[in-house]
Amino acid sequence: MNAIPAPDGGEAATIEMWFDFASPYSYLSLARLPQLARAAGVRVALRPFLLGPVFQAQGWSDTPFRLYPKKGAYIVRDVERLAEKHGVPYRWPSAFPRVGLLPSRVALLVEHEPWAPAFCLDIFRTNFVDDRDIQAEDTVRGVLRALSQDDEALVAQARSDVAKQALRRRVDEALQRGIFGAPTFMVGDEMFWGNDRLEDALAWAVRPGTRQPGSNQ
Repeated sequence: MNAIPAPDGGEAATIEMWFDFASPYSYLSLARLPQLARAAGVRVALRPFLLGPVFQAQGWSDTPFRLYPKKGAYIVRDVERLAEKHGVPYRWPSAFPRVGLLPSRVALLVEHEPWAPAFCLDIFRTNFVDDRDIQAEDTVRGVLRALSQDDEALVAQARSDVAKQALRRRVDEALQRGIFGAPTFMVGDEMFWGNDRLEDALAWAVRPGTRQPGSNQ
């Protein structure tokens, strides 16, 4: 999301949103984020990454959704309630969690483009509304074409070794910064984990005295 002028005319405060396309809570957050960020005068920097390697680094052999069945059952219902509460279109996918390597690489390639939030939200909707395989090349190409983007070139780039290494580096960065789940919102070094902390992250970003990335204060 492009920078939004701050109320005093200066540079807008910034939060980073770290997300995985398999995460339903990430979908709920991104569906709500543009409107909330505009209202707060906050710039959002998208940070796609993968939860799988992060879970493995914590000693988990699988997603907590399957490792802890009772928690998994709770999450299914919790996401349904939250989607209804916020008016976000949603249905639990027939396959969960879905592999999202290809769209994650594309999202990383284009994360600074003005249309990147639309691409990411469309991928989430493809998974959590349309119940389609987001790893399928035809699916990703269709989302890109709908946004009037060069699907052939972008998918080819996403399949390159350069793109694969870039996503690995992004996962390494997540681990180095202590990120353990998605969505995670970072305001400088301040971490806010979970969809229910989105409003807190936005409020922290604009509080007096908050240090922004690159600030010398």
